[in-house]
Amino acid sequence: MGFVDYEVKGNYAIITINREQALNALNSEVLDELDKVVSGIDLDAIRAVVLTGAGEKSFVAGADIGEMSTLSKAEGEAFGKKGNDVFRKIETCPIPFIAAVNGFALGGGCEISMSCDIRIASESAMFGQPEVGLGITPGFGGTQRLARIVGPGMAKQLIYTARNIKADEALRIGLVNAVYPAGELMEQAEKLASTIAGNAPIAVRACKKAINEGLELPMDEAIALEEKLFGSCFESWDQQEGMANFLRKKDDPAKVKKVAFKNE
Repeated sequence: MGFVDYEVKGNYAIITINREQALNALNSEVLDELDKVVSGIDLDAIRAVVLTGAGEKSFVAGADIGEMSTLSKAEGEAFGKKGNDVFRKIETCPIPFIAAVNGFALGGGCEISMSCDIRIASESAMFGQPEVGLGITPGFGGTQRLARIVGPGMAKQLIYTARNIKADEALRIGLVNAVYPAGELMEQAEKLASTIAGNAPIAVRACKKAINEGLELPMDEAIALEEKLFGSCFESWDQQEGMANFLRKKDDPAKVKKVAFKNE
């Protein structure tokens, strides 16, 4: 791929948006390539994905303003749908995505990070939805995901003011999970991906589905969804071996071993 790199590292992968000369801004070509990469992930082998941007300045600086500046109403709506379709594919992918935000995450960059399950940032990261300063609204899910993550009041303040915030404030309001020195960010992201990938894939995927879909349901329906997904884990090799190993530990700690979960 020309603007999107894909690297497999054991049972997790790294996706890097690589358009460094444009601060990794998202144009139609980048979105198309990203869509192909996400669609092509081998879900039998890969258990977690780290998403980051090339270089030291920018995660994703936003959507490409040069491309957007001449769009008609219909073309603008179609461009928004293109971005939303890709980001939704990330959000609903069965395996967890971790955004390693290594610099500017503005507009579409903030939006793509919010489509990931977990966000961690470097100390130099910057977040924001500056669209109203350009005469438009967020178009890749920003009005919806930001309100769900940090609450409607804070989301409205950030979007209405078009103000950018630093990593420490993003951590304070719950937009990111952790902040690290720039030199440690990818190490920490890969450590997190490896830890997730070491757990039972069937269970991790069921948890992602339960959380994402349950948030959109009334509590009684959400609990029923959890019960169904809970039950779906039983009779799997992962469940049987995971519980057997726990019982071995209880009976004789010397028999404990690290379970090599099989996703079956």
